[in-house]
Amino acid sequence: MLKTLKIIVSSFILLLLFLKLYPPLGRKATKAKLRNFNDNENFANGKFQNQVPASQAMSLKHTGSILRDYIKGNPKKRPNTPIAIGTKGAASMEGSNKITWFGHSAFMLELDGKTILVDPMFGKAPTPFPWFGNKRFSGELPVDLDSLPPIDAVILSHDHYDHLDYHSIKKLKDKVGQFIVPLGVGGHLERWGVNEERISEHNWWDEVSFKGLHLVCTPARHFSGRSLTDGNSTLWCSWVISGEHQNIFFSGDSGYGTHFKEIGEKYGPFDITLMECGQYDERWSTIHMMPEETVQAHIDVQGKRMIPIHWAGFTLSFHDWTDPIERVTKAATELAVQVCTPQLGEPVLIGAKNFPQTVWWK
Repeated sequence: MLKTLKIIVSSFILLLLFLKLYPPLGRKATKAKLRNFNDNENFANGKFQNQVPASQAMSLKHTGSILRDYIKGNPKKRPNTPIAIGTKGAASMEGSNKITWFGHSAFMLELDGKTILVDPMFGKAPTPFPWFGNKRFSGELPVDLDSLPPIDAVILSHDHYDHLDYHSIKKLKDKVGQFIVPLGVGGHLERWGVNEERISEHNWWDEVSFKGLHLVCTPARHFSGRSLTDGNSTLWCSWVISGEHQNIFFSGDSGYGTHFKEIGEKYGPFDITLMECGQYDERWSTIHMMPEETVQAHIDVQGKRMIPIHWAGFTLSFHDWTDPIERVTKAATELAVQVCTPQLGEPVLIGAKNFPQTVWWK
């Protein structure tokens, strides 16, 4: 009995040491920071809260069905061959305002002479253990990180592994001027060697001026956390990014909610939106939109043209890998919404009359 107890205690201590010392897990917000968050309406009992509750509690029935689907598997969750990388038109667009999507939610925005990376997850798999997990669909990266120009800013939506990647930040941090993130996320960056002076943290509805651009940290309906002990201790968000003449909205990860209409009324219309449309399931629909809701959210924020994102990167749900784009384009056609479907790495000129509409995933 005593020997068993020693083994349990030793295992627990090793687990705590691992959570504290393994860098990819990041760093939990300090007690001092958490105290500072207490004055915020969206923070209570040591946790950030959604405007509209988004329960993550699973019933025994749901848990059992998820386990069943996991064991059963789906051979169509991944493409049979690596996704091709598209760079069509890149050279002819130099100096233009454009967006280059790299798969999942990672993209580069070049606006008014500034280069912004958003949720730059360039790791092999969305996990703290990249040698395991669901590998990237494209095989190779859709961009050569060494050839990237100096990055004026990295903007993050939240701290989940498929959006904030330790190895990507370590690779990029020395060429990034500023990190603009939701509350609490800066702690991860500081642990990974980013100077505190190059990090600005923001709450929902904070407006930020950055080198002539106007940014707004706007709500999302989601959650956060990177380990067993830091659930919802950092904020999640969407972003408004405005230049001199063009207005962009990035949804981050979000379930559908009234916040989209509120954002549209305050900051719309948007020339282009980047809206999550993948990794959904009815069992967690409060934190990830169904594709039809993605189209409605785009309408709510008063978007003119939409790039569907949060797909074509990794498998994080049970649906076919092409299901998100097929459902979202079908719903968009029914509602007369313009959908832009670039290949990974293919630049999209903001506001151009012509835009990518190829069905490249077939």
